[in-house]
Formats: sequence, structure tokens, C-alpha cells
Amino acid sequence: MKVSNIEISRIFIFEFISGGGLNHEDIPISLFTEGFGMLRVIVEDFKNLGFQIKTLIDYRIQHMIKYLKADFIKEINQSMNIFLEVKKAVKDCKYVFIIAPEFSDILYKLTKIMKDQDKTILSMSLEAIKLGASKFETYKYFKAQEISTPLTYHLPSHLLHEDHILKIISKLNFPIIIKPEDGVGAESIFYFENKTQISSFFTPNGSHFESDRDFILQEYVPGKDLSVSLIGNSQGTNILSINAQFVDINGLNNKSSYLGGYTPILDFENIKKKLKRQFQQLNLKGFTGYYGIDFIRKRDNSLSFIEINPRLTTSYIGIRNITKKNPLLLISEPDIDVYDVVDSSHKYFSHFFHLSLSYLGELSLNEVNEGLIPVIIKEIPYIVSPPLALKEDSFFACFVATKGRNVKESEKQENHLIRALENKNFRIIK
Repeated sequence: MKVSNIEISRIFIFEFISGGGLNHEDIPISLFTEGFGMLRVIVEDFKNLGFQIKTLIDYRIQHMIKYLKADFIKEINQSMNIFLEVKKAVKDCKYVFIIAPEFSDILYKLTKIMKDQDKTILSMSLEAIKLGASKFETYKYFKAQEISTPLTYHLPSHLLHEDHILKIISKLNFPIIIKPEDGVGAESIFYFENKTQISSFFTPNGSHFESDRDFILQEYVPGKDLSVSLIGNSQGTNILSINAQFVDINGLNNKSSYLGGYTPILDFENIKKKLKRQFQQLNLKGFTGYYGIDFIRKRDNSLSFIEINPRLTTSYIGIRNITKKNPLLLISEPDIDVYDVVDSSHKYFSHFFHLSLSYLGELSLNEVNEGLIPVIIKEIPYIVSPPLALKEDSFFACFVATKGRNVKESEKQENHLIRALENKNFRIIK
């Protein structure tokens, strides 16, 4: 699988959100910026390994093509079938790397297309995706191997009613979490502290749940939200980084959100030792490529595993800033020693996060996109996903990843970022 300096191998890289996967519907601007951020950095890192890059881009953000180091880019418009376009795009590519959500089996279906065409899949295998895409199956997987994980119950769509949930709750301790069985990130997480809140959640007009979707009910584990980023190759399971996560859960509404995080965590070596002991119990042989595991560091410093993300995760945007070499070497050259890539001295620190902005200047949206934003990106290279708005008079959003020698230096970069944006007539909303 090693790519020589002479041979140029073509890879099809597809990030579902920015690549037109939701070309038929309106989506939050934050999803576009997060998705494009992942696409931009993964394209750049594969390009730096000598690959020739082919990708797709949603028609609504086609003006951002200039920030991608890809060789072939096709625009996906509103009338196109994304699965058909993916089939066509991958035909002349030897390698593929897919970043897509697990819900509705999207990641599985896209990867199956690649496998059926005998492509070399550098993202996750079908077997690993099938497990990670189901939160309840992942729970059973952890339990079967005696890994600490919160007590979890399956809520099929036909049993999403108050009586059934209250019956289950009698076996649990509050607080509890209810979330989609195949959800991604912080999507539609509901937090309850008592039975009264559950009763008020179900109204005569129905609940807040999507009626055709399965959910899980899970004990809430207080503690620090963390994730471990892993690359599985011929050498086994390689810990790339351990990351803090910022997740905002807003109780009874469904506006929970992922805000970003930072890497590495301060007590990296201690948590790493604990994770390695846990991984000795887990059978992760089928997990090849890049993936992540979300877990909680509880108040007693023990760990509770939550779920497996069988794909590249947003944390990678920050992780690539703290490694000694390109992290994707562990995928393209599986014989390389992980310590040639991972910096065990933790020389760098990266804070990665969303920013919402308002523009107070007099330029049109097109003038901002074509004239102002390129200047900002040149001045502030740690803006990974450039400020983006889809309509005139709407808010902008961007995604940022600092690279400093410590937290203080990272904060200086953030302050510089804010001043630079304000000098260009942007104001920070959050």
C-alpha cells in the first residue's frame, strides 16, 4: 500500500456533508463548516503523501473549491443522486477514503459501493462500520468483553411512548440520556433528571422523537467527555491522541451540539495506560484505518466507554497539529513505527472549535467570499474552514484549530484571530 515518490496513486475522498450528501435539503451552516474542515485537512494530508486527489463538493459551497488541494473536483447540484455520482467518481481511482455519518446506514452503503468495485478502502471496513453504527450493538459488544459502559436499553420506534419509557426507568438511576440509536456526535440528545420531566416531554401532540427512528435510553455518566483517536493497521491498535470534547446538552429540547475540543489532554500518559489495559480486553482486530472511541473519565478517575465512531472524526483537525509527522502515514505505510508519527513529548497543543460570526461591513456576500475571505485565510492560517454564509444578511460560521506550544500560546492565537476578524468587520457571536 506504500505510495512511492514516483508512483502517483489516485484516491477518491468523499466527505458526505460538504460533498453534496444532503443536496436536497437545508442544513445548518455549522455542519457545512465542520464537514468542509475535515475534507480540507484530509485532502491536504493525502496530497502530501503523493496521492492524486479526486472529490465532490456541494453546489452551495462551490466557491470554497479554491481552498482544496484536490486535482479533480465535481460539483454536486440539487438534482443529482449522490450514490450514483459516487459510483461514477470512484471508477478511475485505486484508493478511497470515506467520511460519512452512520445514520440510515449511509457510511455502510457508501463503503459497500467501494468494496463492490474492488477499491482499496483506507477508511473503515464494513464489519467495523456495522458495529459502530449501532449504539446498542456497541453497548452489547462492550458488555460482552466486560468493559465498563453505562446501562443501556433499546427503544424501537414503535415503543417510543411515555408508558414504556417509564417502565424501563424503574430499572435505572437518574439522570438519564435518550438519543438516536444510530446518531452522530451530539445530535438529538435528550437529558432527563426525573420522571416529571419525562411526562412533560410527551405532549398530546406527540413527542420530540422522529417517529420512524430507533433510540436508546442510557444512564447518564457524570465526568469528563473524552475521546481516543485510533489507527488500526498491521501492527495493531495505535493510539494517535486522547482528546477533550465540548458537548452542550440542553435538557428537554433537541438543540444539543458539539462545540469542539482540545488535544492532547493534560493527563495523557495516565489515561493512555488505562486505555491500553482496556484494549487488551477488546477485540479490535477488525478495526483498520482511522476511528475513535468516546468515553467518560468518571469522578473516581475510572473510565466508562460510550460508543465507537467508525470513521474520521472532527478531532483529527486538531490532532494533525500536534503530531511529528503526517498521521496518515500510519494508514498509507502500515509498517511505520507509531512513535515516528506521534509526539510522546507533547510539544504542541491544539484547540479546535466552531465560531459563529456576524458581518457588519458594506460588502456584498460575493465580495466577501471572493475578496475578503481569501485575505483572512492568508493572514490567519489556523482558520481551517473559512467563514461561510449561504445567503445575504445571514450569519457566518467557521472552524478553527490552533497550534501552540501550550494552552497559553493557543489562547494568544485565539485572541489574535478575534482581533483580525473584528478588523475585517466581523463580530463573534459565540
